[in-house]
Amino acid sequence: MAAENLLQAGERLGHDIDVEVQGAMGTQDELSSDAIAEADAVIITSDTSVSRDRFDGKLVLKGTVKDGVNNAEAVVEKAVELAEAGKTGSVTFGSGDDGEDAEAGADADDSSGDAADSDEPVRRGGDPEKGLFARLKKLFS
Repeated sequence: MAAENLLQAGERLGHDIDVEVQGAMGTQDELSSDAIAEADAVIITSDTSVSRDRFDGKLVLKGTVKDGVNNAEAVVEKAVELAEAGKTGSVTFGSGDDGEDAEAGADADDSSGDAADSDEPVRRGGDPEKGLFARLKKLFS
């Protein structure tokens, strides 16, 4: 879905985009070395590790699949902006980079900081009565 959204967003914005998909079924539409050489930027939207060796000397933008699905136009626009500025190397984009999510993350960090300053212990996890060990104990008792 991310690949399709990026392809459509690129076409809507007037850019030629080649998309390679690496998934459980293997690699589909593998990019040729010529296509990579001609590219102004490389966009990787993946939740797993992707080898970047083929993209040395290129602008490489890295984000999540969610970014490619939900914000494809913004991803393409960011790539164009950085490529036009002559940027090369690796750039991370995505949920943590836009204002709304970044502010939410800052609020979460503030609240965890307050908890660390208090004398009360920090509780992690869910309800201990619903945990695996509690359920196994009930099952075998």
